[in-house]
Amino acid sequence: MKLNSLEKFNNIVIQVHDNPDADAVGSGFAIYTYFKQKGKDVRLIYSGRNKMTKSNMVLMVNELNIPLEYVKKLDKPELLITVDCQYGEGNVTPFEAENIAMIDHHHTGRESDDMAEIRSYLVSCATLCYDMLMAEKFDVNDNMAVATALYYGLFMDSNELSEIRHPLDRDMLDDLKINNSLINKFTHSNFTLEEMETAGIAMLRYNHDENKRLAIIKSKPCDPNILGIIGDFILQVDTIDVCIIFNECSGGFKFSVRSCIPDVTANDLAKFIVGEVGNGGGHLDKAGGFINENKFIEMFDDMSIDAYVFDRVEMYYDSFDIFHAKEGVDIADGFAVFRKKVTQYGYVKTTDICNAGTDLRIRTYEGDALVTADDDIYLMIGYMGEVYPITEEKFNEKYEHMDGEFDREFAYAPTVRNAKEDKSYMLMPYASKCSSRQEAKIYGKCLSKPAKVFPKWNYDKYMEGYAGDYICCSYNDTNDIYIVKKEIFDEIYEPILT
Repeated sequence: MKLNSLEKFNNIVIQVHDNPDADAVGSGFAIYTYFKQKGKDVRLIYSGRNKMTKSNMVLMVNELNIPLEYVKKLDKPELLITVDCQYGEGNVTPFEAENIAMIDHHHTGRESDDMAEIRSYLVSCATLCYDMLMAEKFDVNDNMAVATALYYGLFMDSNELSEIRHPLDRDMLDDLKINNSLINKFTHSNFTLEEMETAGIAMLRYNHDENKRLAIIKSKPCDPNILGIIGDFILQVDTIDVCIIFNECSGGFKFSVRSCIPDVTANDLAKFIVGEVGNGGGHLDKAGGFINENKFIEMFDDMSIDAYVFDRVEMYYDSFDIFHAKEGVDIADGFAVFRKKVTQYGYVKTTDICNAGTDLRIRTYEGDALVTADDDIYLMIGYMGEVYPITEEKFNEKYEHMDGEFDREFAYAPTVRNAKEDKSYMLMPYASKCSSRQEAKIYGKCLSKPAKVFPKWNYDKYMEGYAGDYICCSYNDTNDIYIVKKEIFDEIYEPILT
């Protein structure tokens, strides 16, 4: 769904969920401002049993002059847009409307269509609204209040930016021109004395697994950021490496994960916990997620959330194998020989986009990586649009140049950013085309269960593979191990029959 497709309506009401948080209010305010500038008769509302009283939210609305209204009744509008929620879900009061549209980032099973934009892979609705506004050439920085509201929405929904998991989140943070003094003011108005007491009680009621060096804590309902504060504190205990804190919230259950060991990363564990009933992710050491109550009840009937969390954590620890490059692999254990098909890739010489010596931040789905531009350093654009550095020597060994432009399209356009300046480079305009050399051979084995591979170039961060993916190693070096996703492996490799 595009915002401009809704401009045919004149009487528009934008509704955020009951008991709105910063992400809902910031996102709703941004969409309100867009339609207001289009000359529409537009309102921004919320409903529910009680008015919003949380100190940081009242401060946000007042300081940014957000025209948010609390309503119990609503005259039937021409168009109702629910933002940071989905019409019919338990956390939003239903009102009648001639037409209904939805903008949300929560996983409920509903998909995007002509009247809905749902992106459950994003940590905040603010990021989604930012991207939709950018698609309409709407400059959010023309209104600092809007930019600040969007930033604060992402800030709060990502546990103070610790659970960011998508390049669009980082793009928005780099782009927004905000009022930092107001963000500091909001941040220091987050908690009440009652919430401080909630955190203290939760820490006294911990569950500790000595063998796994794991703590699981259930908290009373509270602001999601308190979960992160509890986790950060608990992780300082000398017998705890991983901590999970969860509680009930509007429409479901919120949880936060903390880890200080490479074998169990917080983002991986968070994704596993939610399974098919929510969305989760974040960073290696800090992550979180949300479990949708309706989907949870539908799939697990009368199972308690406590039992579910404990069961999922136990399943996670039993669900994967671990491979370390230091130990290598035994190629006699089911490995076969493969070679690359003649497949097209893109590549960019780093000094074609900036001067030698420039530090570049490569923007990928897995996070940001740094590389220094040099004549013999290239950036490869892989089959799925992934970007990774390669030396000129390795490039010539594995690939050969092809005439013509590399003009493929990807879900997220390959991008790098100057690490010291506020400047980004889209790689596709600079990309040349190349193909893999068939003589490049590897050993590969299809995984029968999930695996974590700690590769040769980074012993502290693992690559994750699932059943059906392939664990691979260089034909000449069994310590050079890595994971290739099944859909990519099937496209670019073929077996060598012996």
